[in-house]
Amino acid sequence: MTKTIVRPYGDTTGDGMVQVSFTLPVPRDKRAEGAAIQLANRMGIEPAMLVHAKQMGDGFTFFVVYGRVNHLVDLSAVQVVERDFPLLSAKEVNAVVKRRLRRKLAVVGACIGTDAHTVGIDAILNVKGIAGEKGLEYYRELSVTNLGAQVSVPELVEAARVARADAVLVSQVVTQRDAHLHNTREMSAAFREAMPAGRRPLLIVGGPRFDESQATELGVDRIFGRGTTPGEVASYLVHALITGRKAKVA
Repeated sequence: MTKTIVRPYGDTTGDGMVQVSFTLPVPRDKRAEGAAIQLANRMGIEPAMLVHAKQMGDGFTFFVVYGRVNHLVDLSAVQVVERDFPLLSAKEVNAVVKRRLRRKLAVVGACIGTDAHTVGIDAILNVKGIAGEKGLEYYRELSVTNLGAQVSVPELVEAARVARADAVLVSQVVTQRDAHLHNTREMSAAFREAMPAGRRPLLIVGGPRFDESQATELGVDRIFGRGTTPGEVASYLVHALITGRKAKVA
């Protein structure tokens, strides 16, 4: 029988050992180290060992603490967003789009707000792709527009309108003060205001700090987390826009 209750693993199985890192707004000295241990104790790490401390500019210190926790994880209570669509090859994606849609599937991608980190959106859209898997520009039945970085929400909406986009892909890496959440809500609200439901493109966001279960809360159709491949996104587009009968007629 598969275990449903597990504990962290450090040196030996089930010993409960964990390692955490954090920064405190204090200069590095003995008092700062004591503060780091106190914080770790209050987090339930006890005994806590300070294994690394480094001054990070004026008045800040970065710490790494190692120690034991008594917390357990109940795997049966873990809730995740499972993939609910089949993975297709590039050849299969092209075939379905050509046969069922009978025109190219239009995709517009961008990093919005002040986000200038295009690595994520480029990995999904550019031909070179990621990890040996080619991006959506490689798919001959997809028409891809990559707007790049620091695109305003009004610019994105207009570009999607001009391209008659079936899907809009947005990558968000900047997360300070939950900027990725605010930007996503602003984007979804702008599309709802600018386009009627029947003509609104599929809204997809991705980034390392998103919770995939927040799609409905943020007003988007899908959230992809770290490690997502171009093939997964292409397969989802086919599932949501064609087999799900959301595609606009030509």
